[in-house]
Amino acid sequence: MWRNWDRFALAAIVWTASAGAMAGAPGMSPGRKWTTQARMEAPHLKAATEDAAKYAAAREPVALQSGLNDYRTILHAHAEDSSHTGGTRPEMLADAKKAGVSCIMLTDHFRPPKDFINDSWRGLHDGVLFIPGSETNGFLVYPTESILDKMDLPNEQLIPEVTKNGGLIFLSHLETKYNHPMTGLTGIEAYNRHADAMDDAMALMQLSSVITDPKRYAEFSAALEAYPDAMLATQLDYPTLYMMKWDRDSQEQRVVGVAANDCHHNMVMICKMVDADNVLVGTIVDDDDGMYKFDSANSPGIKEMTQGRQPGDILASLDLDPYYLSFHNESTHVLAGELTEDAIRDALRNGHAYIAHDWMCDPTGFVYGTQQDGTEGLAGLMGDEIAASPTLQLVAEAPVACDYVLIKDGAEVSRAHGREFSYKPDGPGVYRLEAWLNVDTEDRPWIYTNPVYIR
Repeated sequence: MWRNWDRFALAAIVWTASAGAMAGAPGMSPGRKWTTQARMEAPHLKAATEDAAKYAAAREPVALQSGLNDYRTILHAHAEDSSHTGGTRPEMLADAKKAGVSCIMLTDHFRPPKDFINDSWRGLHDGVLFIPGSETNGFLVYPTESILDKMDLPNEQLIPEVTKNGGLIFLSHLETKYNHPMTGLTGIEAYNRHADAMDDAMALMQLSSVITDPKRYAEFSAALEAYPDAMLATQLDYPTLYMMKWDRDSQEQRVVGVAANDCHHNMVMICKMVDADNVLVGTIVDDDDGMYKFDSANSPGIKEMTQGRQPGDILASLDLDPYYLSFHNESTHVLAGELTEDAIRDALRNGHAYIAHDWMCDPTGFVYGTQQDGTEGLAGLMGDEIAASPTLQLVAEAPVACDYVLIKDGAEVSRAHGREFSYKPDGPGVYRLEAWLNVDTEDRPWIYTNPVYIR
């Protein structure tokens, strides 16, 4: 079914499943209290949205300063690059401005002879920086110049071609690559929207009972319009497998973690009339012969929907992944001195970045690093390597009070609540910090920092 639909889009839509379809049981993610099905109910969507508004009202300036700017950046983004991509670059630009995104690092699907570096957007477009790249061979690749003639090389030869002269390469879709070696790579996708969606991919066909039933369609459409951020976040889980790989591999080498939106704007579901008793259900990127056919004998609501309409009419549609919504749900915050391609590349290479689910609360200004006792300035920033010292402490500050969890070499070593965090490390190790917020009475992950490497 829907053979042209990207597997991320295919899975992500599952949270429209009908009653009885469980998209993730409580306990599969730390802090999770509600099933995805329960989170989709109007009272829970309303509560989550109201809590996010309370956090927004409570934001305060952060006193601890990095001396760098916080640029909201999107990695793993698709536009005009395949038959299963529904969005355009102008649409992406408009939604980036709406979402407060400063930089988009494109990942065109590799389609020779099109050159994903020279035939794409690059540089500032109406204030938003675009950096071209490609999703290929299981990686997000961002070379600094065209490598079109190198793309057929085996990975051990391709990787140094990508990273030459400041290029970046991240391992993508870790759910299928847990034991993939990190040799030569810049880092990994430490969070991927696709993986969250796949956790819930249990009842795809039940979507038909939403979009082919006028009453349920109206209810879902109203909820989607009223609570779009909370609706997309119903699947949000702690990415346990991703974090395990990140923690394990970062003990062997520096591994930069980024968020992967994997956005295409192709999750626009449609119900299309065939005749008075039959409809097709699919997406805007599907041909008719790639969609599923449903009849009124099994879905009685179809009769009501087709009344007075003509074959070929779109009877219902659900736009579930506009770029704005994806950009607002998660992003990579890059700490850099200026909004230029070189500065963004350098900051990412050095791990001066953190991942955030921005919809819960704008984290801009958040900082995590090291201080020496008796000093006010930072001695190091997330991503940095610093020598162990008895006077060294790890420090962080967020714009709202949150629950901090400090991870050393893959094991929790400290918890704290508040806007500020400090911890005196007991020796060398890889120290990664998480920040959590309570939303709709659940603890949900908000921020994942790149580690501080104490040697």
